[in-house]
Amino acid sequence: MKFQRSAGILCHPTSFPGRYGIGDLGPDAYRFIDFLESAGQSIWQVFPLGPTGYGDSPYQCFSAFAGNPLLISPDLLLQDGLLHERDLEFIPPSNPTCIDFGHLINFKNHLLRVAYEHYKKNNDTNLQELVSAFGKKQKFWLDDYSLFMAVKNHFNGRLWTSWDEDIALRKRGAIKEWRTKLEDEIQFQVFTQYLFFTQWKKLREYTNNKGIKIIGDLPIFIAYDSADLWANKDLFTVDEQGKLLTVAGVPPDYFSPTGQLWGNPLYRWDRMAEDDYLWWQRRFSSTLEMVDIIRIDHFRGFEAYWQIPGDALTAETGRWVKAPGKRFFRTMLNKLGDIPILAEDLGLITPEVEELRDHFNFPGMKILQFAFGANMEKKFLPHNFVQNCVVYTGSHDNDTTRGYFEKVKHEPNDIFSFTQQYLNYYGDDICPELIRLAYESVANIVIIPMQDILNLGSEARMNFPGRLGGNWTWRFTWDRIPHYMHERYKYMCYLYQRGPAYQQK
Repeated sequence: MKFQRSAGILCHPTSFPGRYGIGDLGPDAYRFIDFLESAGQSIWQVFPLGPTGYGDSPYQCFSAFAGNPLLISPDLLLQDGLLHERDLEFIPPSNPTCIDFGHLINFKNHLLRVAYEHYKKNNDTNLQELVSAFGKKQKFWLDDYSLFMAVKNHFNGRLWTSWDEDIALRKRGAIKEWRTKLEDEIQFQVFTQYLFFTQWKKLREYTNNKGIKIIGDLPIFIAYDSADLWANKDLFTVDEQGKLLTVAGVPPDYFSPTGQLWGNPLYRWDRMAEDDYLWWQRRFSSTLEMVDIIRIDHFRGFEAYWQIPGDALTAETGRWVKAPGKRFFRTMLNKLGDIPILAEDLGLITPEVEELRDHFNFPGMKILQFAFGANMEKKFLPHNFVQNCVVYTGSHDNDTTRGYFEKVKHEPNDIFSFTQQYLNYYGDDICPELIRLAYESVANIVIIPMQDILNLGSEARMNFPGRLGGNWTWRFTWDRIPHYMHERYKYMCYLYQRGPAYQQK
């Protein structure tokens, strides 16, 4: 698919303002979309929207298909009569710029259970029919997910391998028995998924009606503690007891002498090929029901992946194994049509990965923070760009652009001076200049993280890879956005022909 010249902003819904301790799909989300429109933007990029598990990471979800209940808006539930004013009389105090997931999860879950009780008490037959129809339409994943979460809650959130053996291993009769035992909790899980997808669908329609497309993130691997693995062990590299045989990661490099041991189960690609990768067909289709464009995280894993023994303590003992590559994507495109895909092609990229990307004309990524300096990546310098790419100032795994340059200007390297010379700018406020550089580049798509739009420092960093806890917590407040900002970006879209008016010219 050919992508038009456009501009957008990366901001996950959890980062929106609001009074409930975390951003959600309510009024502030609609205000953000209005801001995008007024700023001439035509793209909104988000992280994966699934229910987060360990570490609160959107890249480690309990399901590759479900939505995150924490994003459900209490304000919209109030409008729909599923919450009452008295239910919101006490809202715990929260930090407007930092999410405290520990306190938040209990509070939001309480509100959802109150809404569920109102739903049952109201006996609204129309709403009941809508929930039932949703359950039937999403049955292929929702039956397993709702049971998985119900059993998980029954065992106080424990990893599924520590449940009673009959249900952990899905023994004969156990599924039926536990569905009966936990019927009400299962219905609660279905109800919350209905709420999420209903609120998201309305927000997406509002976004699309403004001429804005949504880029959604699709992580290549699933979490070990997920309904996907629990219900489909034959598709992943685990034995019948759920023990990991091999896991994902990346090999040792300059940054990590022992590599990175991610711990995600790998795919049994030979087994998946038997039914034309049906699980993946459903995953792509489900994702496209939520977003307009799919960004595949760790794209290189479709060409070859680093396979590590399941009992390894580091990634050093891994080996490269070929993935289905072209066969996989041909099957997806033949079955589903021309899927709009962006390829996250960062890290150790071989000519074979580049050839796979280019064969299907998938745009790759360019990160400006990686470009400047004698020992940095020359392919990320704008004069080396091809049109068919997406340029970012930085990614969610890096420091903010302002934070990055505040650090490197004091380090014994040429990164800061090289950047100044390249920009022909000799001040210290590098971030706005890099944004302009991205806009004026030949890249078809430019996406700027919201933290860089606001020119924030390291305090606004989203994720520290390898750090346990304390990630994914950043939020912005409306008072951080100057009243003139939308005009500035609207003008840059005009100046560099990235606005909707130029997309057909």
